[in-house]
Amino acid sequence: MTPQIIAIVGPTAVGKSAVADLVARDLGSEVVSADAMQVYRGMDIGTAKTPVGERLVPLNLVDIVDPGETYSAALYQSDARIVIDRLLSEGKSPIICGGTGLYIRAALDEMVFPAGEVGGKTRSRYETIADAEGPEAVFSLLRERDPASADCIHPHNVRRVIRALEMLDDGVSYSEQRAGFSKPREHYGALYFGLSMNRERLYARIDRRVDAMMECGLLDEVKRLLSEGAGPALTARQAIGYKELIEAFEGRSTIPDAIETIKRRSRRYAKRQLSWFRRDERIVWLDLDELSIEGAAHHILSSVGE
Repeated sequence: MTPQIIAIVGPTAVGKSAVADLVARDLGSEVVSADAMQVYRGMDIGTAKTPVGERLVPLNLVDIVDPGETYSAALYQSDARIVIDRLLSEGKSPIICGGTGLYIRAALDEMVFPAGEVGGKTRSRYETIADAEGPEAVFSLLRERDPASADCIHPHNVRRVIRALEMLDDGVSYSEQRAGFSKPREHYGALYFGLSMNRERLYARIDRRVDAMMECGLLDEVKRLLSEGAGPALTARQAIGYKELIEAFEGRSTIPDAIETIKRRSRRYAKRQLSWFRRDERIVWLDLDELSIEGAAHHILSSVGE
């Protein structure tokens, strides 16, 4: 059978990892994680990584950077395609699984990212202009060079304005790439499956997962990360479940309040994930109110090769 890339997407806590594991096992393949926070070492409980001993197949692109490091969709694109190409060359069907929509698109579709890095000369130059002359200075520069992109960005969104300028320096228009989001150009052909369930049931699962994370030692995990100097981390600190507990440790909240905030923000995140994925017409949706985890895996497997 010709190897086929399969993407399994959906909101947090819906059951993506369990389905992907079964599909990859039955196809004799591996899972490629598409989760912006599971890339970080030591952030296990709060990102709901499947424990090593419970994985049915190899899980790629987890635990690849330290919490204090910066990671991006551009880096993920490169890393994911290396794994995908390896699996395809071995005659295996890569199973892409995750809820970070931008990472899914970066890996499987044609997307160009600016070459600028944190601390890079190009970015620093634009940041210096913004600091010295104000946000309007870099926005005026963007307006002069790429009016269409300037129309897409709020003048005070300095980070995005600078990103658009970086993209221009790389020969790419932010507005053109943004328009491409509605009509994706595929880098790889893939089968897309989305997992969903009743909103109230999903939210209840999210709440139970947060409680389970606390019981499994999330508090200690965050304390350990802080003791190892991960507090000021640029990206990892923004993960839901970590930033709330860090705020509690810093005296800006209480642990009970932090737990409730984690649940609330996780529910909102799930809603945003669904909104993102619902825009992609390539996705075939499977209702887990009607299908079991095994049933969803069987449905996906039966679609391979059709």
